Amino acid sequence: MRKFTGRKAEGLHKEIQGSGVWAVSIAAAFLAATAVFLVMLKLEKDMLSEYEKGNIYTAVKQIPKGQVITQENYESFFEKKELDKGCIPQTAIDSPEQAQGLVAVYDIEEGVLLTEGMFEELDKIMDELENPVIAAFKAEDLYQVAGGVLRAGDRIHIYSVQDTGETFPVWKNIFVQQVFDTSGTQIPNGDFHTAASRINIYLDEKEVENFYGELSTGSLRVVKVCG
Repeated sequence: MRKFTGRKAEGLHKEIQGSGVWAVSIAAAFLAATAVFLVMLKLEKDMLSEYEKGNIYTAVKQIPKGQVITQENYESFFEKKELDKGCIPQTAIDSPEQAQGLVAVYDIEEGVLLTEGMFEELDKIMDELENPVIAAFKAEDLYQVAGGVLRAGDRIHIYSVQDTGETFPVWKNIFVQQVFDTSGTQIPNGDFHTAASRINIYLDEKEVENFYGELSTGSLRVVKVCG
């Protein structure tokens, strides 16, 4: 077996050390290049995702406060559009199923991107009642009835006035289901002039008897909840 001594052994040792340092440097450079590549790949992916398209809905025309969106009418109020995903808020309405059964909480202007916060769900309104039913009354049966300006989606308080003049609330935050004019035609929410002659409201079934009993005495008064 050949042995190296003296300067030859020292030179060989340095050569081996140099080879090891070189290998470590190559490995480190490779790892750094890989890390840079992965970072750039992620950045590119993030940038591309911003330009990916997603579906959103905008208002075709003004959606009046209290307007109920149904399977039959949603296309007359909602228009599907494509938008870069990076520009779409998380609460945006993006499917026909999500659009139905909603009630506008305020007037929504034409062209506005529609989000969940602009509506309340009719199902949740019904959940407030144990066994919801629709009760109807004529405007002439209640004093003033908020000046005849009630519309579907409005909330009202109903007060009882006693013979002593004392007044107290009997039902609060009652949801108005529909309103009709003197000919029995439903008044649309966008009509701000026609006086409501007949009003349908949601009540709990157990409250109906008491409601019509109070109504027959002429003691009920209606106040519209604003805001």
